[in-house]
Amino acid sequence: MTFKTKFSNDIFKLKYAQGKEDTWEKLSERVVESVCGGISPLLSKGDRDALSEAFRKQWFLAGGRYLYYCGRTVNYWNNCFLLRCEEDTREEWSNLVWRAMSCLMTGGGIGIDYSRLRHSGAPLRRTGGVASGPIPLMYAINEIGRNVMQGGSRRSAIYASLNWQHPDIPQFLTSKNWSEQRLSERSSLTNADIKKENYNHPAPLDMTNISLNYDDEWLKNPLNETFIANCRQAMMTGEPGFSFNFGDKSNETLRNACTEVSSEDDSDVCNLGSIHLGNIDSLEDLKSVVHLATKFLICGTLRADLPYQKVHDVRSKNRRLGLGIMGLHEWLLKRGYPYEVVPELHKWLEVYRDESDSVARSFCDMLGISRPKACRAIAPTGSLAILASTTGGIEPLYAVAYKRRYLTKGSHWCYQYVIDSTAERLINEFGIDPDRIDTAESLAGDFERRIKLQSDVQAYVDMGISSTINLPPWGSRQNSESEVGRFASTLARYAPKLRGFTAYPSGARGGQPLEAVDYSTAKKHRGVEVEENGDVCSLSGKGFCGS
Repeated sequence: MTFKTKFSNDIFKLKYAQGKEDTWEKLSERVVESVCGGISPLLSKGDRDALSEAFRKQWFLAGGRYLYYCGRTVNYWNNCFLLRCEEDTREEWSNLVWRAMSCLMTGGGIGIDYSRLRHSGAPLRRTGGVASGPIPLMYAINEIGRNVMQGGSRRSAIYASLNWQHPDIPQFLTSKNWSEQRLSERSSLTNADIKKENYNHPAPLDMTNISLNYDDEWLKNPLNETFIANCRQAMMTGEPGFSFNFGDKSNETLRNACTEVSSEDDSDVCNLGSIHLGNIDSLEDLKSVVHLATKFLICGTLRADLPYQKVHDVRSKNRRLGLGIMGLHEWLLKRGYPYEVVPELHKWLEVYRDESDSVARSFCDMLGISRPKACRAIAPTGSLAILASTTGGIEPLYAVAYKRRYLTKGSHWCYQYVIDSTAERLINEFGIDPDRIDTAESLAGDFERRIKLQSDVQAYVDMGISSTINLPPWGSRQNSESEVGRFASTLARYAPKLRGFTAYPSGARGGQPLEAVDYSTAKKHRGVEVEENGDVCSLSGKGFCGS
């Protein structure tokens, strides 16, 4: 297979290829044989051949850790680990630090729920002192993430959550307000100022995504002071996000770093793969791919190496499968649909749900292992979507053209000017005006449309969906103090149908990975790769990445 864009090929060579002579075809066979074949194969030769073909066609792509580690000495195939600080003791603090570092060193991200920790200032009976609260421990884990580079090149991914009624919520809500954090008493510069010039400048919780956990108690009075403050913060800075856990999911407060996988058990684990809807033309093909992909992920639960014994025990009990979808917006665009869950898409999502449930039950029964607690979670699929030249997860096209930043194996930040491959294909094949394509940027002023699509898809997903809704910059007409009430009321209305929610106001963080640019600018400079010094570089310079 030839990649559809130079950028796709570059990402393959940079992140997943094992040697200069590696190809996508070789990787497809290597992944399938590592996970499902071997001396004692878990799948028949026919299923393995069909899976390899699905990989080659990019109908199904396993999570990035599968692609990176298959064929290496260790099988660290799991993207993330879900942790909980079980109790507020010195021993558990130390043990959590050990668990977090153990997981990060495999190349996986971590998510931690700190809600069981006492609030700052709470009396300590044994020592006569007072509790520090959860936030200092979050800071400590954040610094571990800064210094444990995954595989020497991958930036640590960390998530932290706290129950909305925890007494330390006021401090937690503003913990990442870098624009209010001066570097010193003698300096007028803030962490936000330095971050704009150098994204690697250390700032509080800068390696960590944060969210508030909302439970059944919140439903009794959703538009309370804490929720309104959370909405205001999300509209201003993008954080904290929102984790919704109601009814029979009320204890599933644990999330992975990107928040799509949920659990109530410490040391649970992600197990991700995505169906590329945009590459599939019929319901029959979709059913076949879902069938094979579900079996693939079950095989992964039997063969992946894990960092410590408790993860093995929890995985054997829960056996969570994170089968997701990507290319949803491409699927819609190819069929001339707007960005919404139309009746035809409902039929496709029903096949995705029903076939994965059916195969998970029957295949696990055949193998004599526990059935999965859950089968579906939709990841953001950033690098995978670039490999397949499609839209990530359920996201709309971010922009027809944009600048994308990424970290190389040599720990250098680089960027490329990119014309979105799906948009370009539609423009070239169907003569669509690039200015008429719905994008995350153009939909930024219509947040309810984005929330509604996520809630409609969530009906088919038994864990979570990682999706970030773009907003205009704080202080603009469509994102300001006067809009907070409307935003909060809308989100509260949809919340019972969601598992989580994240927003990103334009320009809220220095060094954001994607930045929309004019189509003509990207067309002029496409293919140019530049090493970044800070957040902005000149196209005339040739750094590590070259051109």
